[in-house]
Amino acid sequence: MKLKHLFFDLDRTLWDFDTNSYQELTELYHSYSLHQKGISLPDEFIKVYKKINDDCWDKYRQNLLSKENLRSIRFKLTLEYFGIDSKELAQNLGHDYVNNSPYRTKLIPNALELLNDLKDHYNLHIITNGFQEVQHIKVQQSGLSDFFNHIITSEAAGAKKPDPIIFNHAFKKTGATASNSVIIGDDLNTDISGAIAMNIKAIYFNPHQKDHKLSIWKEVDNLRDIKKILL
Repeated sequence: MKLKHLFFDLDRTLWDFDTNSYQELTELYHSYSLHQKGISLPDEFIKVYKKINDDCWDKYRQNLLSKENLRSIRFKLTLEYFGIDSKELAQNLGHDYVNNSPYRTKLIPNALELLNDLKDHYNLHIITNGFQEVQHIKVQQSGLSDFFNHIITSEAAGAKKPDPIIFNHAFKKTGATASNSVIIGDDLNTDISGAIAMNIKAIYFNPHQKDHKLSIWKEVDNLRDIKKILL
């Protein structure tokens, strides 16, 4: 069957999460004078936060941590690592991070060029585990809105990738099917494994060329190579 629908992950696939997050965390470090509280360098703060945040997101994906708790506890645990016990500071950092970082607009190299090339040939959608209100802001602020017919969020679907529920929700909302769709994402555990389990073709965006043992339809380390596959 002819391919008609492309479902893109957002963070680290199109929207440069790592760069945007780094910039926002650096700004928060300075605006809250964390150096005066015993954290000597912004990179030190960010390194610890990143590990804790990754652990918290793993728990969130497994429904072991709520959205509300994730937002504050990741900063609470980061501050505690440096011997800072301040619930108020953690809440303020969490609030400002969630409210400010989506307005940063750095995209993955070649993202706009790829979407421009694909838009007249496919129905484009986003499928994301990110917070609903945050992801919509990212898409709008970074100039991606006009490319996509639908933004499918795990909150709206009631389940997170790789759960089949979110993919079935996406099909119902868009009119797509497993046989005429492609999932494009950077995460083996959520995007790619979820697609494989649903018998959906997957393109694994693997810019760091991580080793794996999955049998995947296509794999690229640069977004521009997707054009060669789909056009």
